[in-house]
Amino acid sequence: MRTTITRLLVCLLMAAFAATAGAASYTYKRLGNPQEAHTRPSSGTAMMGGGADLDEAFRWLCEKGDGGDVLVLRATGDDAYNPYIKSLCKTNSVATLVIPDRAAALDPAVAATIQEAAVLFIAGGDQANYVRGWQGTPVAAAINAHIAAGKPVGGTSAGLAVLGEFAYGALNDKPDDADLASTEVLPDPYFYRVTLVRRLLRIPHLENLLTDSHFAQRDRMGRTLGFLARLMQDGWSAAPREVAIDARSAVLVQGNGRATVVGKGKGAYFLKPTRSPELCRPGAPLTFHEVSVQHVPAGGQFDLVSWKSTGGVDYSLSVDKGRITSTQAGGSLY
Repeated sequence: MRTTITRLLVCLLMAAFAATAGAASYTYKRLGNPQEAHTRPSSGTAMMGGGADLDEAFRWLCEKGDGGDVLVLRATGDDAYNPYIKSLCKTNSVATLVIPDRAAALDPAVAATIQEAAVLFIAGGDQANYVRGWQGTPVAAAINAHIAAGKPVGGTSAGLAVLGEFAYGALNDKPDDADLASTEVLPDPYFYRVTLVRRLLRIPHLENLLTDSHFAQRDRMGRTLGFLARLMQDGWSAAPREVAIDARSAVLVQGNGRATVVGKGKGAYFLKPTRSPELCRPGAPLTFHEVSVQHVPAGGQFDLVSWKSTGGVDYSLSVDKGRITSTQAGGSLY
């Protein structure tokens, strides 16, 4: 009863603020039962690589939420996910909370709404908005409390970017900038747009890990190798790892760290350096040898604890003065 009253009070407060000119800048739109459901969510992480949304991944998240309340978090955009998820899943409700700035992230009503959700999903957009707006705020604390309580979380594209301990923050990107390209990072891993951040979220099995999306589709292997080299060179990690996911693909991670790759894209790439970069400094092309890659297509499995795949292909990449070579037949990077 107390939880129900809390939910109703939060909804009323948010509605009141939204109706008041010049008040809170966030918006909250809910589809379904206005009262929360009492369910028993189970832990899991849905890592989605962007592009067209995957019904299978969202159904998996909803099942992890035990039919409870799904909350979509974003910094810009609308509530288009509400009817989409509601049509896929038997959920008590689906709501979208748009948190456009740090002032909204500091509002207690926003954190209270996050705390009530059974499932959290972080939408795409610009991860710089999440880093600048959420880090060190009650929003980040509420998301981490949700995760620590064993509730499921997911993210796509920019939402995927912030799930790992390490992230490419895009903090120096301008609104009209094209994606940071591999051709910009390989000649200089300290190129001004390479802004790495850490510890926004704390998700089990994603510690010491970097993520990337739209991977093969946008030829991001080179920039990923630059990111990994930077993490080692700058002393952030002696042995970082990466989960890089292609568009229209997802990695669904159980609470025990065992994952399944689903979707219609090229699947996922699990990278692990075997040695430190030989040359990683400002203004110089990267030299970085023997980075282990395991490519797991849809239908394959991967254990984030043992770092071993089932149904995957193993190969190695090396970078010499900014040029990547591969041990795969034909020299394919992907």
